[in-house]
Amino acid sequence: MRILITNDDGVNARGLKLLESVARKFSDDIWIVAPAEEQSGAGHSLTLTTPVRLRRHDERRFSVTGTPTDSVMLALAHIMKDSPPDVVLSGINRGANLAEDVTYSGTVSAAMEGALAGVRSIALSQAYSREGMGDTVPFAAAEVWAERVLGPLLEFETEPRTLINVNFPAIPPDEVKGICTCRQGLRDYGRLRIVQRTDPRGYDYYWFGLGPMVETPGHQTDLEAVADGYVAVSPLHLDLTHDPSLDALNKRFAAVR
Repeated sequence: MRILITNDDGVNARGLKLLESVARKFSDDIWIVAPAEEQSGAGHSLTLTTPVRLRRHDERRFSVTGTPTDSVMLALAHIMKDSPPDVVLSGINRGANLAEDVTYSGTVSAAMEGALAGVRSIALSQAYSREGMGDTVPFAAAEVWAERVLGPLLEFETEPRTLINVNFPAIPPDEVKGICTCRQGLRDYGRLRIVQRTDPRGYDYYWFGLGPMVETPGHQTDLEAVADGYVAVSPLHLDLTHDPSLDALNKRFAAVR
């Protein structure tokens, strides 16, 4: 099995090194193509107005001066053009990618790009509590549970243009209750928090942050699964069409035709 590994935390990120060590338990044919620097929050963005540079670190390890999507595109259309991967693994991200996070996440977007290209793709992220920040974020749950999750997933044939989103809870591995397959959740947008500050020259600048989490009810989503101590496994698809609205719009415009 030929595996392409990427992320949005950068080619030297701790989570990527962990994912590589786990992937090597399944294959020796591992390729790494990841951003040179952290690209958290880059979403599914492309670099279009500046050149993208590619650096080769060894035979199968590359860094890209661009986004996670740039990295996957360069890997599939250039670096591995004659030997495409069987699977794209993205992560392991420092921080969860739950609910609407998937629309902002460079980690999930890298897996989306793989899915668009017809390659089985899996995004993996490690949640953390407020006690763990920066380089102190513990990956203990992912270290123990990633292999258990990837084993079945690497044998699972996804539907076209779908990907798998995996999130590990922010608890010690022996407290993880198991693996839960679940839907993508949705938080309350009201948790957005903007911090305004002033620089030494008197100009205002802003940090985007997140306030207290408001979760969906019912304990049927990735939000509740991770909060309850499970590894959340959610299948996502890239067809964003809302069929009920499509039917309603067809009726609305029927008289116009």
